[in-house]
Amino acid sequence: MDVVGEARDGEEAVALALELQPDLAIMDVKMPKLDGIDAARRILDERPIPIVMLTAYGQEELVSRAVEAGVFGYLVKPFRESDLLPAIQTARARHDELTMLRAEAESLGEALAARKAIERAKGLLMEKEGLSEQDAFARLRKASQVSGRPLKVVAEAVVATFSEQ
Repeated sequence: MDVVGEARDGEEAVALALELQPDLAIMDVKMPKLDGIDAARRILDERPIPIVMLTAYGQEELVSRAVEAGVFGYLVKPFRESDLLPAIQTARARHDELTMLRAEAESLGEALAARKAIERAKGLLMEKEGLSEQDAFARLRKASQVSGRPLKVVAEAVVATFSEQ
């Protein structure tokens, strides 16, 4: 693991993280200008990366703030060097898991939006053209094949066309 940069304060940590785009950040809670938790929040708002907090402070309020900010690991000093690697590995694994879940949720959201558009277009074709549900879907599918456009795009065009009338 290569150390990319060290920051003297929270604001510099944010600037470095955004400039250097590291795969992981290890930060202290108590930092001048901007504390590590607020710095972590700003970094995560711009670029989601696993962040591990190293600190001498284990107060519940700080831990809660760190969790709320999206930090993936929290080690209280003094800790052994052998404690750091598992914390980093865990943070990376949780980050990868969250990234995968977000992508899956986005994919499901897109599928749901496509389904809604297709259902709306079918309904309009059934109403305006007097088609059965099966015939309306067949028309949408055929238009998709002929145009080489996704079914969702064709459905949205049908909805837009009937909405203008």
